[in-house]
Amino acid sequence: MFAGAQVSLYPMSDDFVDVILSSLSALDPWRDRLRIETDDISTLIVGPPEVLFPALRDLYAAAAGTGHHVVLRATLSRGCPGEPDDPICQTGALANPAEPLAERQAAARSAIADAPETGQQAAAQFSLYVMGAGDHMAEIMGCIDFLKSSGTFDRSKNFCTRLTGDAGPVFATLQQGFCRFGPPEGHVTIDLTVSANSPSTR
Repeated sequence: MFAGAQVSLYPMSDDFVDVILSSLSALDPWRDRLRIETDDISTLIVGPPEVLFPALRDLYAAAAGTGHHVVLRATLSRGCPGEPDDPICQTGALANPAEPLAERQAAARSAIADAPETGQQAAAQFSLYVMGAGDHMAEIMGCIDFLKSSGTFDRSKNFCTRLTGDAGPVFATLQQGFCRFGPPEGHVTIDLTVSANSPSTR
């Protein structure tokens, strides 16, 4: 399997370079379990979801901790048929869709309850795309039902769902949506925007 994210940080600050570079250092503890490549547009992070999402959480929390208005944009994908399998992505975190939906939803809620808090608030919106064989709408609707009972659900929006709360549970919610809905051998993607310290909320 291949799993990863293309991630970009956008600080609304004159010292945006320092914010980006200092925030990227939050990935250092994860580098031995991920493949990380940064260019002038984005940072590619490749690895298993159980490592990928905590790394993204720490990246976001570091940027949010600067106090500046910062936006993290990411496209996440697993099982893309256009990418070769990568041994670094081996994982046991993906749910079997043959498992009853209610059991997968309960396991996802339990994982969020155990998520550590970061002390940084996150406002996120994302869309889940389940592709390939099978009833993709049943999986997406099952994910939406899970989100509504996740404790991080804010509201449904056109084309996406909004989550709010501490970054720890918010990124744990995203991880569960990514891992527990859609077949493990299928192609699943997330389009994600997370905002910190927005002046619009003041």
